[in-house]
Amino acid sequence: MTDGRLRVVQWATGNVGRRALRETIRHPDLELVGLVVYDEAKAGTDAGDLCGEAPTGVLATTDHASAIALDADAVIYMPGAADFDEVLAVLERGTNVITTCGDFQAGAASLSEERRGRLLDACRRGGSSIYATGSSPGFISDALPLALLSMQRRVDRIEIEEYANLSERDSAYMLFELMGFGRPAGPADEGRASYLLGQFGPALARLARSAGHDVQDWSATGELAAVRETTTLAAGELPAGTVGAQRTILSGSSEGREVVRFTANWYCSTDLDPAWDLLPTGWRVKVRGDAAMDVTIEFPVAVEDLGEFTPALTANRPVNAVPFVCAAAPGIVVTEDLPPLVPIGPSGD
Repeated sequence: MTDGRLRVVQWATGNVGRRALRETIRHPDLELVGLVVYDEAKAGTDAGDLCGEAPTGVLATTDHASAIALDADAVIYMPGAADFDEVLAVLERGTNVITTCGDFQAGAASLSEERRGRLLDACRRGGSSIYATGSSPGFISDALPLALLSMQRRVDRIEIEEYANLSERDSAYMLFELMGFGRPAGPADEGRASYLLGQFGPALARLARSAGHDVQDWSATGELAAVRETTTLAAGELPAGTVGAQRTILSGSSEGREVVRFTANWYCSTDLDPAWDLLPTGWRVKVRGDAAMDVTIEFPVAVEDLGEFTPALTANRPVNAVPFVCAAAPGIVVTEDLPPLVPIGPSGD
């Protein structure tokens, strides 16, 4: 800690990483001391130049070992895929890790017993902690539902619905190649549903346990809808009759009764056949029990501005978490272990 500020390394500078970098620079209680990038063209560039801020004197590097050696208080770890041994090295160095990587969500519940043991051992050796969060999974699978559960005594079922209008997302590769929009409409890709279950299942299971239910059975199904007319998107053209919307439903049951459900509704058009009931980008959370609640979150942002807005949803929570995780006991930290993650943490009191 320098001048009362926590020393932070930002690890990776994709859309979300750049936003986290900017907010770390702006945070009054954090000091950026390192920046890891994966693109050699970015190496040597001042961190401020990479996120629209004034120069910081911190230069981007592709040398991971040198970043680990900085003895920072925390690393905000946001690569596209986690390097498990790398995370262990950071923790053993005594540096806390706050990450958006799916491997560590829900208290690293998806890790094998062997890997989880190694992770805990690294935290013990370094006196450090690791916490995974973000928006989805993250905020919408724990922080908000847990707040609603605090008002209940009996919970029958929790339902989370996610809506994402991607019509203005200017990434042809993501929409057409990775996600399959614009392809001939046919059966949904079962592999995609299984992948999402792997990403969200641990978080949903943990949420269900908080409501008093142990999930015994899971199902993951997908649905596709074709766009009626040829539609022009920011990323290109969506021909009539091709996939214009995707819905994935993850359902967890206990003793033969559904207790938790997550539905992802991702769409590039609402002109669909058959017509789907689609909300604007945001979430809807339903708690059914003795104090039933139905909460809808929408964003007061034009569709064409969502691309600039949405990185904050994933980036801000990890940045806010830094002071709280640094103050936590060593080990694997989950949301239930922390107080509310407000913009100015314990060091700003």
